[in-house]
Amino acid sequence: MNRTTNTGLEILASAAAVGLAGNFLLRQTPWGLNAFLFVTIFVAAFAVIMLRRRRELLSWRTASVMGAMIFFSSMYLVRDAVELLIYDTLAIIVLMGVLILPNFGVNQRIAGVIHYVGGLLWAGIGSFFSGFVLLGADIEWGSMPSGRLSKSIFGVLRGVAIALPLVLVFGGLFMAADAAYENFADRLITFDLDIVLSHVLLTSVLAWLTAGYLRTALVAPFAARAAGLSITPRQEAEPAASSSSASSAASAAVSGGVVTKLADDTESEPGPLPDNASAFEHLNRSDPPNSAAPSDDVRPEAEGPTVAEEQTRQRDWQNFDNSVMGTVFTLGRVETLVVLGLLDALFLSFVIFQVPYLFGGMELVQTTPDLKLADFARRGFGELVTVSFLVLPLLLATHWLIRRDERGAMPLFKWLAGIQIVLLGVIMVSAMQRLLLLTGELGYGWTTVRFYPMVVMFWLASVFVWFAWTVLRGRRGSFAWGALWLAIFALGATNLWNPHAFIAERNIELMKQGRDFDAHYNANLSDDAIPALIKGLPSMSTGDRCSAGSAIHYRYRELGQITDLRSFSLSRRTAFYELRANDALLHDTADCSPAYSNDTAFGSEEDH
Repeated sequence: MNRTTNTGLEILASAAAVGLAGNFLLRQTPWGLNAFLFVTIFVAAFAVIMLRRRRELLSWRTASVMGAMIFFSSMYLVRDAVELLIYDTLAIIVLMGVLILPNFGVNQRIAGVIHYVGGLLWAGIGSFFSGFVLLGADIEWGSMPSGRLSKSIFGVLRGVAIALPLVLVFGGLFMAADAAYENFADRLITFDLDIVLSHVLLTSVLAWLTAGYLRTALVAPFAARAAGLSITPRQEAEPAASSSSASSAASAAVSGGVVTKLADDTESEPGPLPDNASAFEHLNRSDPPNSAAPSDDVRPEAEGPTVAEEQTRQRDWQNFDNSVMGTVFTLGRVETLVVLGLLDALFLSFVIFQVPYLFGGMELVQTTPDLKLADFARRGFGELVTVSFLVLPLLLATHWLIRRDERGAMPLFKWLAGIQIVLLGVIMVSAMQRLLLLTGELGYGWTTVRFYPMVVMFWLASVFVWFAWTVLRGRRGSFAWGALWLAIFALGATNLWNPHAFIAERNIELMKQGRDFDAHYNANLSDDAIPALIKGLPSMSTGDRCSAGSAIHYRYRELGQITDLRSFSLSRRTAFYELRANDALLHDTADCSPAYSNDTAFGSEEDH
């Protein structure tokens, strides 16, 4: 069996193991320990096959991405906020797209945003369809040895096929002969067909997707194997910012090594020496420049790319630049000046209107006619977050489309982009001011739809600083990798921050200062917030205490029903112990209406 067949068989075995593990673990909800174990098993299978079959793809970058995947899956052990766990799951999916890039000769550290997007899309396509390629082309079934093990397996299958009808016939006769034996047989073979089908379906789907993904990430692409090429990631050296033409991209690929080996597919004898000279005469001839000029029918080597260079250029996914597009789709000095100049003017006009509010404080907002605090804060924050989010892809696309061979275009972009980032910084400060007004002492408190955009704003601020440090300094290749890890750190810090507990604590503090408290909203936060709610329960008004106490008491009963170890979560376990320790406080409903009796929690048991 060849290398590809062996790799394919290992992928099939690993996919089957992942599918069986997923069927056993993920059927139990809510997810907790099971989600962490499933992702860990998947990453372990990926790493083992890589170490055994494609060790050249393993690097500190790949290891760090796999570590980040395990970290985000571990958040199912410590957090219960649904939207936060969704973000963690999306992060794992994005990182799976980053993991497949080395198999296409792309170094993740100096890859671009387009590579990450392409990797994510191709990982999804490969997960669904690469299984067909794995079974139909990669594995050479005819080359597999038919040894003793294979004969034993087929012997067992033939024996089962022969014995099964006999067992059914004699078993039916025995059941008809004895009622007690019939009852025993019924209990022994009784099963629910729907449950069996659901197990088979879930196992098959998980195994199929796993096999497709592993094949996409670990088996060399068809084009490279057909040409006899070995695909390895580019080395750490970052390509120069000025080298963007097609010829420079091909040269960088040859020196860096997207394609590191061209197969020797010819076995013909070497041709004759020039002028049919003997080896001795050829060795004693003068070397250039003393030798005679080449004849007209001999093309110098430097006139055009060699076959190897042409193959390299075709497969150089690392240096994907705008040379593939016509000049009508790229930007010169004039277009850059018009596009970014107009946007800078628009941003400046908005900033001029915002400066008085930034420096005037709350007094100016309150004294401005026809300007209500709620309208100022609520209307502006979401729009300004959207503006900040849209500027990043705009600047990246503009930078990519600029003609590098046009003198002055790139310096002009750097100046105009720098001005836009400065103006955007003022706009982001204005957005944060509106958020502080909306959630502060004179505002309306915290919610998840206010908290997570704040996190995005902090991440965007760090990304724009990174953009200025890399792209505007001619090091675009480092931008995407750094922005990815800024996002990883931002989401990781958000998980550790515990958003729902923060929201509940801040709202309770505002309640103590006399602000309105939305007991229904806060009591319906996740189990992450229950310790904070229990702590603040005595300081609530009677109505809020009855409403919040009844809601979290109902959660107490739900948590008591989660006994499967696969659903273990530190957040849920902590919340349950906290509720059990304060059971007397939850049942103190003497001043509450009968609707809030925590013995029945919103009604009778039959209502739930």
